[in-house]
Amino acid sequence: MRPLVTDLLGDVIEGVELGHLSPVPRFPTKAWRQECVELAVQRAIELDRDGRHLLLSGDPVAAGEVLAAPSADQIDASICLLDATPEVQMARLRGRGDPEAPLVHHVAYAEWLRSHAVDPTHVPEVLTANSWQPMRWERWTTVESGDSRWAMTRLDSSDLDPAEVAQAAAQWCIDSFDGRAPIFPRR
Repeated sequence: MRPLVTDLLGDVIEGVELGHLSPVPRFPTKAWRQECVELAVQRAIELDRDGRHLLLSGDPVAAGEVLAAPSADQIDASICLLDATPEVQMARLRGRGDPEAPLVHHVAYAEWLRSHAVDPTHVPEVLTANSWQPMRWERWTTVESGDSRWAMTRLDSSDLDPAEVAQAAAQWCIDSFDGRAPIFPRR
């Protein structure tokens, strides 16, 4: 999906996955993912200086991880949960050849992400336990459930083909650039 979105938006955006920012270890850890999120934030800061934007996609990164990255106080962040029903998610993962055993964990994490998207207080230890030490968790763990500052977009891709998902994601990007999508302002 990321290449399709970047094709639609051109040079205004740079699309990356975590593995583009740092070599993926044989056994990726939560701490590795969080270090990569910091690298993504640093890249977003660089691009912002040139009037460009970063699209981090392809990896399940929670809003709390983006906001808690050490350099995140230097950027505005717009976050979109690209979602699908558990049945569609399982079918897509199987379709790309993922092994069967971890699929239940992918679905469980997606369910947690859905809850996290609407409630910042939902089981924060999913991110904070065994985390990368420099993370600044207080940037989101102090936000309470129902706080209007905790707002992001959820895009349900369950009934969309890849081109439709890309078009919807590109429109979300444009809405974010123009201030029509929720933004976590730098602070």
